[in-house]
Formats: sequence, structure tokens, C-alpha cells
Amino acid sequence: MAFFAELLDETAAERACLQALPVIRDALAGRVTLAEYRRFLTEAYHHVKHTVPLLMACGSRLPERLEWLRGAVAEYIDEEYGHHEWILDDIRACGGDADAVRKGQPSAATEVMVAYAYDTIARGNPAGFFGMVLVLEGTSTALALNAAAALGEHLGIDKKALRYLTSHGTLDQQHIGFYEGLMDRLDDPADRAAVVHAARMFYRLYGAVFESIRQPPLALQEAA
Repeated sequence: MAFFAELLDETAAERACLQALPVIRDALAGRVTLAEYRRFLTEAYHHVKHTVPLLMACGSRLPERLEWLRGAVAEYIDEEYGHHEWILDDIRACGGDADAVRKGQPSAATEVMVAYAYDTIARGNPAGFFGMVLVLEGTSTALALNAAAALGEHLGIDKKALRYLTSHGTLDQQHIGFYEGLMDRLDDPADRAAVVHAARMFYRLYGAVFESIRQPPLALQEAA
């Protein structure tokens, strides 16, 4: 079995758990509020702004035997640069305060997911970062365009407020074939194991980010 197919098989249970989350099911059915959509965009901003720094860190840590993968990382950097600014544009377009989001802090779930990504690169096998790529791009490919259509219809917001979901969903459909080719070139068992382990972890961590969208901010919890 090619490694990409093996990777999908090994992470199927975690992927199914993520896609079964009520907040994701409701997004696909258009059953989320505008406030929840803004919170989704807020958390997306706070992890997407780390995409390029994480790719840079990963590329710098890859060993010489994976020079071909470093070249792919450079392509990813070129493709992903500036996407966090799209999210701020969406926040403005749906009536949110983009400046407050830029200056604000992520939820604990988002902070932990980002920290784990940096730790995977710095302390573990940097190839494991591609487990995060699978989770974020795979989830986007499966859900983003459908969610954007449902949210646009249900919330009545302008498509200018859905640029991140629609543009990223389209880009990630193009990326997934590229990603499959990269994973099938990985031939070291340790590299493959690192990608599988990280993907399993990131499905859980990304699921927690989605669940945080429906949790009130900590200040409101303390005031209750």
C-alpha cells in the first residue's frame, strides 16, 4: 500500500470523530450563528498566521536526505503567504473587529495546537509537521466549500465575508494531490510513523479548536 493511502487508513477513526462534531455538522447545515462564525474566523486567524513560520521552521530542520521535501516546503510557503490577512478581511466583511482580533489572544485550544506544531518540529521529527498539513488541508477539502455555501445562505452574509473558506477550500483541493505525491515519496519508517502520529494528534487538537467556538470566552464564564 502506498503511504498516503496507509496514512488515510491509519487516521480514519480520528478523522471521523472530527467530522462528527456537532459544530461541524451544524456548519454544513447552516445552523451556526454569526457570532459563532466570527469566533471560527478568530481562531482560524490565530493558527493560520503561524502557517508560514511553521513551514519555515520545518524546512530549516529537515535533514539533507529530505532535501526534496524542503523544496516542497518552499512551494507551500509561496502558496500560503498572507492567508491570515484574508481572514481579517472576512471578519471586517461580516461586521467584526479585525483589529481587535489581530491584537487579541487565541483560545486555549488554538494556543495548544500551535504550540504542539512547533514542538513537533523542534523536539520531534520535523517530517511530522506534515501530519498537521493532512488534517488542515484534508478537512478544508472535505468541508470548506460546502460550509461556505450553507453559511452564506443561512446567515445572509456577503460572499466577501466567506473568502477564506471558499478560496482556501479551492486551493486545498489543488494541494491534496501534491501532498499525496510527497507522502508517497517518504520511504523512511520513522518519518512515516511521525506523520501518522502527528496526524492523529492534530485531528484531536483541531477538534478541540472547533469545540471552543461554542464555549463562551473565559471572562464571561468567570462572571457567570
